Amino acid sequence: MAKKLKLEADISTEEKIKAAATTVFMQKGYAATRTRDIAEAAEINLALLNYYFRSKEKLFEIVMLEKVQKLFGLIIPIVTDETMDLEKKIELITANYIDMLVENQDLPIFVLSEIKNHPEKFANRIQAGSLLSNSSFVKQLHEKVPHVNPIQFLMSVIGMIIFPFVGKPIFQTATGADSTMFNGMMEERKKLIPIWVKAMMAAS
Repeated sequence: MAKKLKLEADISTEEKIKAAATTVFMQKGYAATRTRDIAEAAEINLALLNYYFRSKEKLFEIVMLEKVQKLFGLIIPIVTDETMDLEKKIELITANYIDMLVENQDLPIFVLSEIKNHPEKFANRIQAGSLLSNSSFVKQLHEKVPHVNPIQFLMSVIGMIIFPFVGKPIFQTATGADSTMFNGMMEERKKLIPIWVKAMMAAS
């Protein structure tokens, strides 16, 4: 019983530290964050933080990997599904990504800015390249538009989904849209993007 309680306490403390680290890293970025900042945000002492995570670098790698997997992991089960048709895959990729990003609107710019420093590390850990290139989604796209690189279409779909969240401050300033209006526009994009992609494929 005592071991079980200790395990639960360890898991709780680790999750508390990771949650605090995520908040601080996303606010300050890796370079400006100190382990002391994370300890203060988690309301623990620095020695306890160092007991669970040996260094800021180790903690950042864990947090970043989880964020990268969250950003890119949604796509893998869809693009590798052998039973689903292409149009449905595009609809699901669009809807799932937009729903996730509406709930985590700072995630794209944080991940994209930080991953730029160590692209090979994270790409290798999530094996994105091999999973996508060998997926049924890529094969379906190649059959649909054989003279166009399927990755071009995939990049276009992901770009149409992610870019509005990256450019949100500019869009809001230029249009005067508040968060409710912006989220409504993103909801509308769940219907529009599949239509646009279908038109792109027909025109190619």
